[in-house]
Amino acid sequence: MRNNRWLLGLLFTSLCLWLIFLGNSPLRDWDEGTIAQVAREIWRNPADKMVWLYPTLGGEPYHNKPPLIHWLIAVSYSLGGVNEWTTRLPSAVLTALGVPLLYSVGNLVFNQSLPALFTALVYMTMLPVVRHGRLAMLDGAIVTFFLLLLFCILKSRQQRIYALGIGLSLGLITLTKGMIVLLLGGIAGLFILANKQFYLLKSLYLWIGILFGNALPIAWYIAQWRHYGENFLQINFQSQTFARLVESVEGHSGTVWFYLIEILKYGFPWVLFLPGGLYLAWKKRYTAWGCLIIISTVIYFGTISVMSTKLPWYVMPIYPFLALAIGINLSEIWQEGKFNVKFLGGFFTFLTVAGLGGCVYFIFADPQPTLIIMSIILAISMGIAAWLVIKQNRNFIPVLFSGMYLVLLLLMSSHSWIWELNEAFPVKPVAALIRQNIPVGTTIYTSFAYSRPSLDFYCDCKVISAPVSVLQEMWANKFYLLMDNETLEKMNLNQSKIIGKANGFILISLIDNGSL
Repeated sequence: MRNNRWLLGLLFTSLCLWLIFLGNSPLRDWDEGTIAQVAREIWRNPADKMVWLYPTLGGEPYHNKPPLIHWLIAVSYSLGGVNEWTTRLPSAVLTALGVPLLYSVGNLVFNQSLPALFTALVYMTMLPVVRHGRLAMLDGAIVTFFLLLLFCILKSRQQRIYALGIGLSLGLITLTKGMIVLLLGGIAGLFILANKQFYLLKSLYLWIGILFGNALPIAWYIAQWRHYGENFLQINFQSQTFARLVESVEGHSGTVWFYLIEILKYGFPWVLFLPGGLYLAWKKRYTAWGCLIIISTVIYFGTISVMSTKLPWYVMPIYPFLALAIGINLSEIWQEGKFNVKFLGGFFTFLTVAGLGGCVYFIFADPQPTLIIMSIILAISMGIAAWLVIKQNRNFIPVLFSGMYLVLLLLMSSHSWIWELNEAFPVKPVAALIRQNIPVGTTIYTSFAYSRPSLDFYCDCKVISAPVSVLQEMWANKFYLLMDNETLEKMNLNQSKIIGKANGFILISLIDNGSL
């Protein structure tokens, strides 16, 4: 009964954190803009056109990823219209469900509720988990489906029928992000062997679950292959999957310690307790929780570290296992009352000063009241935690949980939780200019350095980046151009060709001598 109350509490608090002001910021490049476009094309086309089965992007075949999340977003559009909130809703809800699910996994693997609760609270208050999970991307859903897979494996020790869910979970992973199922399924298989659940390999429930759970993903892949032939296999399997292991796809490269730096940058304050948690897992590596943490962390972290393509959200599936390690360490500290007073007290004092510094910064440089309050909450909670640590009081742990939850709640309520939007021009004013003057589906060429899927989504046109030399060649042809002032000064412009201006860009029509 107590576990049920914790489950409901975790579900409510996680949904609040993931859904609050979910649509208060524009969609981000690249994945959000692309996924939203694919989902909108599924939503706006009638079922008999089969776009739901053969997804398109700008009317062209979309071979990048399987369509489960795109289907869910299309359903969301049909219920609430096309906007940022409905675009992000399916991924956000799925990621939030991972919090109570991780608590259930923790209960099964630890056989006690305290470390399971601490694990779920750590996971819920990790900045990368919350931030990426709120975006219209695939990675938060993948983590939740993987946790469902582990839950079914562990639960099958008590009731064999849960083995059916193993196959279903593998199917959901496959239909969301394709061949990552090989890595996550391999980790799950090694855990089954290390946990000595050999009976699963002979379980009829397991094989029935695998058969029916993977029927739809296999049918989808076969349909794509029969419809598109070798082109689908080349793009989906080679270019978008296996090439990422050995090549830097689209220039996304990094060092072998790229993901270690990501974890260290965004893991505070919980990363302070990670070394102790990993040490405990190694000491108890013959237990279910110990081997799960070690196997999952080493294999997944090692795989993504040696991959040539590096993207920050690839690290997402490792956070539940880091949370398990941190959760068991915090549980040990809570029960035994032993911790490094000088180190923790000093670091929490440093975070207090950082919070005060952030408050000063936001007052003068970016005066958003929400961010100012957030900085004050951070400083107060870290200050109280530092004082409790110095007093050798274990209650610094709930102070950290409550403080980090409030900090993240305030950050997600602001307009700054997607800070990548500041890397380029805001797309909405430019998209509004295009929508007002140019028919939907039109191809436009721009002088901006690269194409932006979010701009394509908002203007409902295809905006293609082109160098100045190409734009000059197009001047005598019938095209629409979106140009910045600097590029425009290099070209001989007939002022009558200008349609309008927005956000530093000029929209030009070269069609029918400048008239629409």
